[in-house]
Amino acid sequence: MDFGWDDEEQAFREKVSSFIQEHWVDTGLQDAPTAGGQRRGLERYRQYQQRLADEGWLTHAWPEEYGGRGASHMEQLIYNEASALAGAPNGGMGADRVGPTLILYGTDEQKKEHLPRIANAEVQWCQGYSEPGSGSDLASLQTRATRDGDDFVINGQKIWTSGAVTADWIHILTRTDPEAPKHRGISYFMVKMDTPGITVRPIQQMHDQGGFTETFYEDVRVPAKNMIGDYNRGWYVSTTTLDFERSGVARTIGTRTQYSRLLAFAQEEDSAGPGRKVTDSDLNRHSLADTAIEMEVGKFLSYRVAWMQSRNLVPNYESSMQKMFGSETAQRNARRGINMLGLRGALRPQSPHAVVDGRYCMLYMSSVSLTIAAGTSEIQRNIIATRGLGLPRG
Repeated sequence: MDFGWDDEEQAFREKVSSFIQEHWVDTGLQDAPTAGGQRRGLERYRQYQQRLADEGWLTHAWPEEYGGRGASHMEQLIYNEASALAGAPNGGMGADRVGPTLILYGTDEQKKEHLPRIANAEVQWCQGYSEPGSGSDLASLQTRATRDGDDFVINGQKIWTSGAVTADWIHILTRTDPEAPKHRGISYFMVKMDTPGITVRPIQQMHDQGGFTETFYEDVRVPAKNMIGDYNRGWYVSTTTLDFERSGVARTIGTRTQYSRLLAFAQEEDSAGPGRKVTDSDLNRHSLADTAIEMEVGKFLSYRVAWMQSRNLVPNYESSMQKMFGSETAQRNARRGINMLGLRGALRPQSPHAVVDGRYCMLYMSSVSLTIAAGTSEIQRNIIATRGLGLPRG
């Protein structure tokens, strides 16, 4: 593995960074605590996503025949890393999950209908996987889809559906054969969110941010042609989608941007009170060093995934390693940061007495979900143990 960038890759990095600098300004978590702030954040996201589409960046990783630029895996890594460093969106669920899944498993009709609209930023997608009783054990899901002529009729409930309030489409896992072994009776559909029978209920989180929802399905009719992959084989298609979600450098780099602000504050005069710095404490210095080391490890785990893809290898447990380590590093950074900052670290961004813009208060609360979303750390450890280390089940 080459740990450096050649001249062409470095030039590409500078090009990406210049585009992001020109079109995106990171306001961090300060837009989030109020409904008005969330609306402004959504507007900024949509505007930036349209600029990405106009410049061909939104789907630059896709093959050219589907509206992409055929970017190499290392170029994708550079683009995602630069976006994460700037706190900028890098495409959204349609571009980085639904589109690639359709390229691999979709019919020609599905590709023709959906890929151009994703590439042009015309639609927003959300994901219907988790259910109230099926989170870590996702294959135990119970939302039913029953065949009725040329349609399937869906009944059930999903939870933690990110972005469902504003999404145009959802890609959803359903049980189509309740008698089959749980992994073999699942089918995968694309459903328009304005289909009659769908109800969306927002979930307010403890840090006052929206985003998550519950979605309910009551006799929702979806054309059979909207199935992704084969009947009762949706689980095996969705695992590919999950690999797209779990891999990537954004988790580790996202931690780095917050850590940089914490480190700068920790070295300021009087950051721990009159005449004292946060870094005067051996414990704090060691904690800062630990996070710095962990971020480097996480970065190279991400690089390894991209390198494997560039060699036509298929990362699986490697993606789980990167996801688990990146999520847990982010949690440790949030915990260490709020402990270093003391009582002031618990103040929200609105407080005039908040330090580091109140970011670590929000990070500490939002980081709770990091080792749950996209597959819990326990699930990732099982994947690493069985597929990576060859350990027996049970």
